[in-house]
Amino acid sequence: MALPPPDPQFVLRGTGAAVHTLHFSCRGGESDVPILFSGSENGFIHVWNLKTHRVDTALDGHGRKSVYCVETMDGKDRLLSQGRDQRICLWDLAEGRTSVMDSVFTENVGFCRCSLLKVAEGRWLMAVAAKALEEVQVLELPSKTSVCTLKPEVGAKLGMPMCLKLWQLNCSSQPLLLAGYEDGSVVLWNLTMGKALSQLVCHQEPVMSLDFDSAKAKGISGSSEKVLSIWSLNEQQNLQVYKTHSLVNAGISDIAIRPDKKIFATAGWDHRIRIFGWKKLKPLAVLDYHTATVHSVSFSDHKNPSERLLAAGSKDHRISIWSIYTQT
Repeated sequence: MALPPPDPQFVLRGTGAAVHTLHFSCRGGESDVPILFSGSENGFIHVWNLKTHRVDTALDGHGRKSVYCVETMDGKDRLLSQGRDQRICLWDLAEGRTSVMDSVFTENVGFCRCSLLKVAEGRWLMAVAAKALEEVQVLELPSKTSVCTLKPEVGAKLGMPMCLKLWQLNCSSQPLLLAGYEDGSVVLWNLTMGKALSQLVCHQEPVMSLDFDSAKAKGISGSSEKVLSIWSLNEQQNLQVYKTHSLVNAGISDIAIRPDKKIFATAGWDHRIRIFGWKKLKPLAVLDYHTATVHSVSFSDHKNPSERLLAAGSKDHRISIWSIYTQT
């Protein structure tokens, strides 16, 4: 008999608005207190202390416009955030600072989260939806120099990029980009050549979220439909459908594969978080706590497996924290 789904380990309240994005920072020693960053519809980024379950700092850098992406760059003091004010802000939080150090004006009106990839010590690539609606721009940080602009071929009609994932197999291999588009396609881009290597129609609706396991060359995407699409990349770098999984209720806002690649989680429009085994795509648990759409799911990467957590942020202004490591 299946175990009943667990309750949240604890719940964070106090954002005062819908929570759109979450990101853990557990870098450092085993004794370091993990930190959770959340971005809200009211424009605030909250820095949560997971021992006290309280906000340590509230950052205000997006003119009270919704924040929909937060990432750390080498530890918890270098932060990147993206908001509906069409800006990407770079923060230096060392020594208690709370001011924006630098920013990039994207001129993009959508809500496609940018993607970061560390390519060398102190150097990152950042992919971001561009001003021209169908284009993706890749910049190098912190210099903000343009690496390339990825434009679909004339007549391709992909629509807007909806979700992005930069990746590379190892530090000596070429960085590549997976992008999910409004027409339901996932496209693999070569940044060096600035061209599409492969395109796969995974959904009949816009691709809302995707994640990719570069070691297994396998990825997953969700849309507003009742289906998860699992696809793989062969040695010729062609995308192909591997499997699809039908959902009970339509609508996936976010997907995250846990860093150990054993399970993945989905954030549902039906207020639920679903956990699946990544190897066989077996449904493992339905976490039912929120009273509105779940916008974001994020796994911690704590050195100690028993300390690893899953966080989910919802339109109901709450962040639920789950310990599902022991169950899987």
